[in-house]
Amino acid sequence: MTVQEETGPPSASRNQPSPARGWLGVAAITASLFVFLTTELMPIGLLTPLSESLDVSVGAAGLMVTAQGIAAGLGVPFIVAWSRRVNRRRLLTALLAVLAIGNLITSIAPNYPLILGTRLIMGFASGVFWAIGVSMAMRIVPEKHANRAAAVVMSGISIATVVGIPLGTLLESAGDWRSTFLIWAGLSALVFLAVAFTVPSLPSANAVSVREVFSLPVRNVSLRVVLIMVVLFVLGHFGAYTFVRPYLEESTSAGVGFITVVLIVFGIGGAIGNFIGGHTVAKSLRGSFVVGGLVMVASLVMLLTIGANKAGVIIAMVLWGLAFGVVQLSQINMTLSAAPERFEAAMSLNTMAYNTCIALGALVGGLFADHAGVTSVVWFGVVLVALAVILRAATGRRPTPAN
Repeated sequence: MTVQEETGPPSASRNQPSPARGWLGVAAITASLFVFLTTELMPIGLLTPLSESLDVSVGAAGLMVTAQGIAAGLGVPFIVAWSRRVNRRRLLTALLAVLAIGNLITSIAPNYPLILGTRLIMGFASGVFWAIGVSMAMRIVPEKHANRAAAVVMSGISIATVVGIPLGTLLESAGDWRSTFLIWAGLSALVFLAVAFTVPSLPSANAVSVREVFSLPVRNVSLRVVLIMVVLFVLGHFGAYTFVRPYLEESTSAGVGFITVVLIVFGIGGAIGNFIGGHTVAKSLRGSFVVGGLVMVASLVMLLTIGANKAGVIIAMVLWGLAFGVVQLSQINMTLSAAPERFEAAMSLNTMAYNTCIALGALVGGLFADHAGVTSVVWFGVVLVALAVILRAATGRRPTPAN
């Protein structure tokens, strides 16, 4: 079976509500991504008060992020397969209920072990959302707008980066970290209601058993290549991005204010990249990934060469964010293109690779930073992203999954 690069979701699996309700559903799914991602990353801005209040080290408090990320990666293929007969609207509302209850428990938990265990369970819910959320959005709008719906949902990443995490930190400064998670519990409950009332019924269209999930990349050469590219891209990007702050502190003597601006600028660039990618992937999926990857490599090299100049840093971070938005959306569409009839199963493998490599990227980047300096971490990003681009450029325009 030959699959075109711009293959859309199979028409047999699509649910066609009115266009207005379809886009309301897309907005609700985007809000779901926002609350899932901000919940996962919220402790980053709250590590000091968390560690002081719970009487644990800052490193131990950071495990709240690590635990949720690992659970999101390693558990998702199993849960997606086990829930393969569950209506996707019902499944998403259940995931949001877990998120709301988890945030509530976190806000009132008397000790750190309970919080950590709660974060693990929330991580499983987060991973399943990543596997089903984008495909749900693509199914509830007219087929010609499927890529745009995916881009809208993925913009939730940039919104969480630019608005969500700084807002959580601001709320903590006005009260305490417990009130922050309590507010996020309420926000998760509101998104739960939005999904329940705006997303149409979506019977599971293409989920498969656990055995079939893990056999997909064995039988499907195109999907295997996509997963390798995802591994290279995520390792390179997050390996470098995790250490942006120490790199800028070393290269430009940047203070907290400038670094905050830089991270916001990166998020804005990502939002623009998502918008651009929503148009370009429909025209050339292969070209979008390659050009986006090349721009990312160029932005990292720019950081290395003019990183001592703050104006140059701003330009480089805008380009990096823009490229990330395009590449991020491209790799999701590449997964769809490689396995259109097994998209949720393929996305569960994508999510597993993605989240695991976030943790590995930070780990490997830390080893480079400790033994060769933070500049070496940026070079690590350059090499890995470049390898992903080369692999994509070397593959054919029309991937052919094995039957």
